[in-house]
Formats: sequence, structure tokens, C-alpha cells
Amino acid sequence: NPDIAYKDLGLIIVDEEQRFGVEHKEQLKRLRTAVDVLAMSATPIPRTLEMAITGIREMSTITTPPEERHPVLSCVGAFEDRQLVAAVRRELLREGQVFYIHNRVQSIEKAATKLRELVPEARVATAHGQMGEHRLEQVMVDFWERRADVLVATTIVEAGLDISSANTLLIERSDLLGLSQLHQLRGRVGRGRERGYAYFLYPPDKPLTETAHDRLATIAAHTDLGAGMAIAMKDLEIRGAGNMLGGEQSGHIADVGFDLYIRLVGEAVAEYRGVDTEPEPEVRIELPVDAHLPTDYVESERLRLEMYKRLAEVRAEADLKAVEAELHDRYGAPPPPVLTLMEVARFRLQARTAGITEVVSQGNHIRFGPADLPDSKKLRLQRLYPRTLVKETAGIILVPRPVSSTIGGPPVTDTALLAWCGKVISDVFLG
Repeated sequence: NPDIAYKDLGLIIVDEEQRFGVEHKEQLKRLRTAVDVLAMSATPIPRTLEMAITGIREMSTITTPPEERHPVLSCVGAFEDRQLVAAVRRELLREGQVFYIHNRVQSIEKAATKLRELVPEARVATAHGQMGEHRLEQVMVDFWERRADVLVATTIVEAGLDISSANTLLIERSDLLGLSQLHQLRGRVGRGRERGYAYFLYPPDKPLTETAHDRLATIAAHTDLGAGMAIAMKDLEIRGAGNMLGGEQSGHIADVGFDLYIRLVGEAVAEYRGVDTEPEPEVRIELPVDAHLPTDYVESERLRLEMYKRLAEVRAEADLKAVEAELHDRYGAPPPPVLTLMEVARFRLQARTAGITEVVSQGNHIRFGPADLPDSKKLRLQRLYPRTLVKETAGIILVPRPVSSTIGGPPVTDTALLAWCGKVISDVFLG
């Protein structure tokens, strides 16, 4: 309320931060210059998470679940009456209660009537935001006091409820809900000692959009207690980070890639804080090698780009081995071009260790640079690799490219060439 004046405000705690809109946060910004703000959320919105990752905000995570809490068993699948009946009756047999999410007020009574017909023994109640305050309160009290077995509701129940006897959740049209909503709804069950079950259902006769498929795949993959951070990171990837200073709290950057955007923001924050950060030089490798991810090995273009990105970010042998193991696990035995691609990544690690930023094929030579060699290493270079050209002014060396045989053989390519280049670096730069 803008009319309220605070006498001595020192701390603002914002719970369920993802439920606050831009206008609410603009009002909080007016107070932030003089007070501390603690924002809490199981699934922060993309822009908030991105600001924490880039260092604009400080962040800490709580991953320890309450004692005796079990992960909720999650199932994603097409909607079937038979499955619905089985899930409700199984919960009733263990004297529990059920949340049934139908997020359309216009047809919620119809959904409740159908449920009563399918499971006659269940006592069904409905709740949604357009009900009167007193009527809605009475419905919730009835469910709390177990005068109803199934609560058919909209997403109004996604936060603030702690009913330990309700341990089965059924979400109709889960393909229309966001990742944060799905995770928050799943958190309504399994809050006691009983195992919770969550069913994320979608119409069997309608194809899922790519975004909906990604959301449901994420919610199915991250079922551990405390998985909210991983889900929020995936939500950031799917929806984008929005604008730093504008009204959009999600959305992709139109003109620059997300990684470049994160790097630019990180550099700006470091400059503002007075931190001297020297960017890591890129290692340029241009050699005649067949190194790529074939389309018949990784069919999805998005997944191929994701894997290329991970290989480019490798900074240690352990990281490279982890990528190799994941490729083998997800797609099977890698073909020769993929094996060569792994060797390129391994060679890049070696070149970076030696301080080399370019290894480029130039005619019958391979160019290495920068190369500021002492006299002892120049002598060693000429002895091991005769006819090598040393261009001190340009800071490069041109080493004759090896051939497969002494006289008239074709030049060496692929993994053999990478191995030879690695030997040059070991002999001359690291030796």
C-alpha cells in the first residue's frame, strides 16, 4: 500500500516470490535502497534466478528436506478414465484424500459430476477462485476435516495448503500449466509420512507442443526432494530470462544468444564491483579432421547444439569423460566422427594448458601461435621438426604437416593429425 509509511523498516521477507508481479516488485524496489530484502521461493521465476546466477543478487539454497518426508512418485501420461479410477480408489483404500486439478471454472462442476459417476463411493467437493469467500472457506474446512474425499479444484490450491492426509494428486491438462505451477502442485501431496503420488495427465488425442513436452519431461525427471532449483534452471532455459530492466520476467533475448548475454551481464557486474576479470582467450582449431555429431546419431538439432556447447565449455579431463559417458549412455556407441570430436576437445585442453590460442592448417604447414620461444626451445624445435619456419614478429611457428609415407604419401588427417599436433605441443611448448 503506497499510503503506508514505515517508521524503522530494516528487513523485508518475500515468501513465494514467484507469485509477485512486476508492479509489486517495483513498489519493493523503492524500499530496497535502505532495507535488506530476502526473497524465498521453491521455483524462482526466470529473471530472478538469472540475476542470482550472474551475481546481481546473492543466492543460497536449502536442499535438506524435512525428516521422514518421501519423494513424490510422479507419473506423466495420457488421460484415461481407468487410470483415474484406479488412482482415486487406491488412495481411498488407504483412507487418504485426493486433489484433482481441473483448471477451468466453466467446466469444473461437469468434471466433478463425471468423477462422482466413475467413483460413486467417493465424496467429491469443488473449489475455485470465483466462489464466494465464505463458501470457499467452508469447502476447504470440510476437506480439512475429511468430510470430502476428493477436492476438484483449480490451481488455487497450489500454495499454502498443508493437508497430510491428501497424498494423491491428479492434474488434468497438465500440458497447459507452467513448470513452477506443476512443481508447486506436486508439493501439496506427500507432506506426511505416507508416500505421495502425482499424475500429470494430458489429452491422448492432441499432440503435445515442444515446450509442453519439455516441461513434462523435466517434472518427470526431477522428483527428488529439493529439486526446485534444478526445475527452475530448466524453466529458465525453456522460457528465457526476460529483460533485466523491463517488465518481462521471462522470455528469450532476441538479438544475442543467452550465453553471450549472461557473459556480458557478468562482465558488467564485475566492472561495477571493481573486480579485475581478464577474459579467457579462445582456442582456435582449424584442422582437416572429420569431427561432428552425425544426425543419425543425435537426431535432435537442439540436443546436438547442447552437446556442442558442453564440449566447448570443457575445462578438465574429468568433464570430458563425463560428456563421453553421457553420449554413450544416451545414444549408444559413438561412431568415428564423434570419437574424433572427443579428441578435438581433448586437444583443446592441451593447447589451452600450453597457452596456445590457434592451431591452424596453412598450406603444407600447421601454424601454432602465439609462440614466443627461448633459444633452447628453438634449437629443440629445429632438431625434432626440420624445415620449421619461426616468424618471431608474428609470434607464430609453421611446422611442416606430416604425411602418411616418406615419399609422395597423402597428408595425415583426423585423429592421427590431432595426435601429431599434440606431440608438437608436448615437445616444444610443454617440454
